[in-house]
Order: sequence, then structure tokens, then C-alpha cells
Amino acid sequence: MVWDELGRDAKDANKGDRDKWIGVYIGILAVLLAVCATGGSNAAKDAMIKNIEASNLWNFFQAKNMRRHVLRVHADELELLLAANPGMPDTARTAIRDKVKSYKEQDKLLTSDPKTNEGLDELWKKGKALESERDLAMAKDPYFDYGQAMLQIAIVLASIVIITGGTMLLGISGLLGVLGALLTLNGFLMLWKVPFIG
Repeated sequence: MVWDELGRDAKDANKGDRDKWIGVYIGILAVLLAVCATGGSNAAKDAMIKNIEASNLWNFFQAKNMRRHVLRVHADELELLLAANPGMPDTARTAIRDKVKSYKEQDKLLTSDPKTNEGLDELWKKGKALESERDLAMAKDPYFDYGQAMLQIAIVLASIVIITGGTMLLGISGLLGVLGALLTLNGFLMLWKVPFIG
């Protein structure tokens, strides 16, 4: 009888120690889950912000491109006017040539303006860079989503182990926890691309 009580006490002590370590493990998973959720939220916000910035920039690009087109049409019309009227007075011809020259200078600035960095060439590069940043943020987001799911399931399974004592569930929880952590890490660093994600 004494031996039974001692055996039971030892078992209870071992179970208590095991449950404490499982509790610590669950705490670690919860911290990883919080980091993963933050990363996912930031990736989604970054994708939205970069998409808005790119959209605004492309609208600006389009407006400048339309302005350049209008200038080119006006310059062409004035050059045709000069060609069609060879007997035009010199003062009128000079005024028209000056206007054509002004339009062509504006055209050059609209095409490329390194000083303000707002020429069409510069805007094109900025727009493509913003699209790349948006695409990267969108590519990261699913890794965080899957990472969160894996970590949440790992926490639930570990919690069940405390109640039921199943070792196999603890192993599955550990595997899912590692996968969730790796997916979270990949969401931040994009070290590899998983075919079915994103």
C-alpha cells in the first residue's frame, strides 16, 4: 500500500513536470503566433499601401504623358502651319518657331527630368519599384497565414496533451509548431518559394 502511494506520487510529480514543460512549450508557440500575426498584418498593410502609392504614381504618369502628347500635337500643328505658309511674315514665323522650341523643351522635361525626378522615365522606374514592393508584400502574406494556422493547431494539440496525456499528439504538435515557425521565418525573409503557397 505504501509502495502504491509512493508510485502514484512519483507519477503525479512526473506528470506535473511534463505539464509544466508543455505549458512552457505552449507559451513559446503563443509568442511565435503573435510574431507571425504581426508579420502577416504588416505584409497586408504594406501591400495595400504600395498598391495605393503605385496607383497614384501611375495616375500622375498618365497625366504627364497626356500633357506630353498634347505638346507634341501642338508642335506638329505649328510646324505644319509654317510649312503650309511659306510667305508668312518673319515676326509670325519667329513667334511660331519660338513656341515650337518651347513645346519641345517642355516635351524633353516631361520625358526625363533628373533635377525634379518627375520625368516620365523617372516615374516609370519609381512605379515599377513600387509594384515590386507591393508584389513582394503580397507574396509574403500567405506564408504568415499558413504559419498562423499551423501554430494555432500546434497550440490546441499541445493543450489536449495536457488533458489526455497523448505522446503522439505532442509529436504532431511539435511538427506543426516547427512548420509554423519556418513559414513565419520565410514570411519575413522569403528564403524559398513553396509552390502551393501564394
